[in-house]
Amino acid sequence: MNVQELVPLALPRGRPLSCELCGGPAQLRCGACHVTYYCDVDHQKADWVSIHEKICQLLIPIRTSFPFFNSEKERKHGMEQLLHRQKHLVDFTHKVAQKFVFEGKHEEAIPAALHSLRFSIDTCGPDSVELVPAYLILAEASTGLGRLTQAEEYLSQAQWIVLKTSDCSNGIQSKLHRNLGLLYAAKGNFEESLYHLATDIYFASCAFGTHDISTSGGYFHMANVFFRQNKMDIADSLYTEVTDIWHAHFSRLIQVQSQTLTTLSCMLFIHLKCFILNIDEAQQAEASQVLNAILDIREQAPKQQPAKTANVVHALAMLHYLIFDFPKASHVTVTVCDPVIQDCIRIFTTKGAELRLHKLKLRDG
Repeated sequence: MNVQELVPLALPRGRPLSCELCGGPAQLRCGACHVTYYCDVDHQKADWVSIHEKICQLLIPIRTSFPFFNSEKERKHGMEQLLHRQKHLVDFTHKVAQKFVFEGKHEEAIPAALHSLRFSIDTCGPDSVELVPAYLILAEASTGLGRLTQAEEYLSQAQWIVLKTSDCSNGIQSKLHRNLGLLYAAKGNFEESLYHLATDIYFASCAFGTHDISTSGGYFHMANVFFRQNKMDIADSLYTEVTDIWHAHFSRLIQVQSQTLTTLSCMLFIHLKCFILNIDEAQQAEASQVLNAILDIREQAPKQQPAKTANVVHALAMLHYLIFDFPKASHVTVTVCDPVIQDCIRIFTTKGAELRLHKLKLRDG
């Protein structure tokens, strides 16, 4: 981290500089990009840890004045390049913020989500439905930090935009109701929470299908609400549904991997795995968070269900296998389970020998 104090007499007139996080009067600036400003060192450090380290140099061409263009064609090309960079940053900062939320790092998620919101406003305007995902991440992070009033404000902004957008997608409406469900659950209003989570599942099912990983989050949070109400039978069935969805998803990805390995060399496959497997870091974090939470509940339950626990463990092992973390995949399978559950995993793993063969091929490659 490199930070510089601002010299007031050296600042341009009529151009007040504000803090990247809070909007207050700036006293410092980033010494690397020279185009990002902060009110104090704490905000500079928070932004750096969250997102600024990753996008520091990417901000320079966006926040630097345009050069003189010799023709309308050059000017148009320059504007298109600027818009392309901004849209890339909207997507990138959103994914980083989402990953932090799934990992439970709510404080770190907020600066990245604020960047995503600002870039969305710059590219789409202040009332566009494209702003809703950023508002929802800010709301979820605020809920996770116990800042429920702030979360309500972000959700109100998102809800107002959705209500004004006649053709709002089912996916966006699903995410909105999921966050409303989480907010009401944090308030202890379980009835209202279940209503919004059920609405989330409805919209997600319309957009992606009832057994898609994008729908599974609604089932998971609804299960958590029933768990808190001590309605264990309902919670158990929903946790099973979530596990089955992720298990089936990972099984399909491994099948794709198996087919790919028969036609590609191992080294080429390693370079292409991100495109082939279609699982990004945010999805990895979500799957890990959800499945580990379910595993903890399964292991601590008064009445053990080895087959269901084994299904969770097997799904986790497949996740680690897919992201090429073979030691962790082995550790989850061997050390977490007792012998009964290990026997269940062998039943679930119909292609266990094939997976071990692929592991050896990748290691030797």
